[in-house]
Amino acid sequence: MDQRLFASFAEDIISDYQIPGVAVGINHKGRRAYEKGFGYRDKEEDLPVTSSTVFGLASITKSFTCMAIMQLHEQGKLHIHDPVQQYLPAFKIKEATIHHFMTHTSGLPPLDSIMAANKRSFDQDPSFQDYPGVKLEHVDREPIDTYAQLLDYIASLDAELLGKPGEVFSYSNDCYSLLGAIIEKASGQSYESYVDEHILQPLGMIHTSFFPEPSFELTMLYAKRTEVYPAPIWWDAPAMRGTGGLKSSLDDMLRYTEVYLNGGESAGKRLLTAESVKAMMTPHVKMEPGKYYGYGLMITPDYYGQKLVEHGGSLKAISSLMAMVPERKLAGVVLTNLAGVPAGKILHGGLNVHEGRHPEETHVSHPPALSVKVEMLKDYEGTYRSLEGMNLAAWLEGETLLIQYQDDTYEATPTGEDGFLINVRGENEYVRFIRDDNDVVRYVAFHYRQFPKV
Repeated sequence: MDQRLFASFAEDIISDYQIPGVAVGINHKGRRAYEKGFGYRDKEEDLPVTSSTVFGLASITKSFTCMAIMQLHEQGKLHIHDPVQQYLPAFKIKEATIHHFMTHTSGLPPLDSIMAANKRSFDQDPSFQDYPGVKLEHVDREPIDTYAQLLDYIASLDAELLGKPGEVFSYSNDCYSLLGAIIEKASGQSYESYVDEHILQPLGMIHTSFFPEPSFELTMLYAKRTEVYPAPIWWDAPAMRGTGGLKSSLDDMLRYTEVYLNGGESAGKRLLTAESVKAMMTPHVKMEPGKYYGYGLMITPDYYGQKLVEHGGSLKAISSLMAMVPERKLAGVVLTNLAGVPAGKILHGGLNVHEGRHPEETHVSHPPALSVKVEMLKDYEGTYRSLEGMNLAAWLEGETLLIQYQDDTYEATPTGEDGFLINVRGENEYVRFIRDDNDVVRYVAFHYRQFPKV
């Protein structure tokens, strides 16, 4: 691997986005092929990033949640096609199954429960206003601290379903949070203790926890307004830890990836059968062109001719990605201490260089560009709003569709039917507008979520 080439590529991104600290590692055939800490785990104290530095994982946690579900499935304590109501009677969508929760196909739209679930953290942390990408707001209601409160809140909403269970993919933090409740019901122990006892401890992941130990080499957290600044309060949503609550190190995470590369085994311990690992890495539902969702993992069937299995995470002071190419016994992890930065671009650059490609090369392909008549472009105009805090606006300027997201405006390039690309932070992001049975645009699909025109 040309380490100088990759270091130069990564350092340019780190400088451009003012990322205080980054840990990057690649394993190939069970051995460390590359490892480097860039910058600082604590810039003010001049403390460097190492392979033991503990960062937040955010949504990479979803793969641990699904691994726990698959273990319980193997033990006969639940079945992935069981109705959710069998374990959570208060959940009102009776056709929804555990499989639907795991694949984000329950029909639930993005909800604002994340605001109340994090309310105690938000109340202590003024930096929540600087979280990029969504408009987080203080909520004037009691915090959601328990699964029962989360279930009650979801039941109280008059939210229109996106479709029947199994019909529509829309990324749902609420459903993954409730998978934690199902794990508790089926196992008889708390979600956090189950994951610790049955995944973290067997793998020797001694620097991974929902509750960081004082002995951990823990990163400082950072936020950004015009400049990056320390923001030391970790967000914690007890009812939603199953969707994004774990913290871990580069060493631990690369050990964890071996479970997927070795058919369910790592560090001499078998956590899953090969059949369960295969089910997790199966492309169950289409997310966007060329990309699918498995169980807690995203699947790209054609990554330079082989399957790419990955999941990223974004939360306060977290931009992360875990990526694996099982056929090549190749895995990589990147962890950072600032949200809203292209961590994935850094890791994919590293994987490219490791395999002899230019770091800027991309495996992502989209449908060919189309010429769209102005009259049709008018169909997309409007404001689209997610209860989760994500807003998008589209309008015509001359013959060009413009899309506003995160207070920035982008020219939209048509790609496939009702699809567009916008270049955000140097990477193309896919936007798809969704029509109803009367051919009227009613929803947008963006960042893997569907939300309505208002």
